[in-house]
Amino acid sequence: MSITAGQHASVDHVVGEQDTASALGSGDLPVLGTPRLVAWCEEATCAAIAAELDDASSSVGTRVDLEHVAASAVGTTVTATAAVTDVDGRLVSFEVVARDDAGQVVAHGRVRRVVVRREPFLDRLTRP
Repeated sequence: MSITAGQHASVDHVVGEQDTASALGSGDLPVLGTPRLVAWCEEATCAAIAAELDDASSSVGTRVDLEHVAASAVGTTVTATAAVTDVDGRLVSFEVVARDDAGQVVAHGRVRRVVVRREPFLDRLTRP
């Protein structure tokens, strides 16, 4: 694993009806819901380190600290960008920023992920 500070990636999404606070149960307005925005930011973190992980490895989110500072209407394109800020063993920290298609910051914050081996991680789960 050769994840280093500075690695980054961005993902673009167009806000749809299914992404709104009212559709996600996180409010009743037809604007981008925070849960979807968090998911898009986490998607960007995964993309930032994907090339460094072998097929037996993955990463799991352990902490999200996101400030959602501006509303985004249905039809708006939102770009979530994640940059690795620190690597401490298997713990990887990211700075995330989401901007709308006008360049306005929609959200910013930090995300932490831990690199895991897929099979041992899944084997530890309690299964019915």
